[in-house]
Amino acid sequence: MNTAKHEIKGWHVFMGFAGAFGIIIAVNLTLAFKAVQTFPGLEVKNSYVASQKFDVERDAQLALGWDVSATLDNHTLSLVIEQDGTPIAPRIESATFGRATNVQFDETPEFTFNGQALVARVEAGEGNWNLRLKARAEDGTLFQQRIIVNVLK
Repeated sequence: MNTAKHEIKGWHVFMGFAGAFGIIIAVNLTLAFKAVQTFPGLEVKNSYVASQKFDVERDAQLALGWDVSATLDNHTLSLVIEQDGTPIAPRIESATFGRATNVQFDETPEFTFNGQALVARVEAGEGNWNLRLKARAEDGTLFQQRIIVNVLK
């Protein structure tokens, strides 16, 4: 029967600390890499310049009186824009449909107006989806909004 006692030496302690900190550093680097890799980019080039026009543009957009909502049923994206309770079809300057945190699955839907809503076929499943919309009103006012899409089941 071997009853030899194992003694903890300095290099054992060093290896334990090095291993623990190595795991922490590896996890942090992995998370940082994934965060940068999936970052969709900047909203504006210069936030100070954008802030100078923000109040005026917001007031003009609110003055349109649009009620905007979007739903996803199976693979059909429906965008309802109402002005005074009546569905309208403004000119869509840009629309990006995708996940809130990742640009990998972003799509540019091609909308058609069916009299009640702007509809487009998209490839999407369950989860959190957003529609980043820029539409132009008849008077030239730019309407831009990120719309959270409700997934119907």
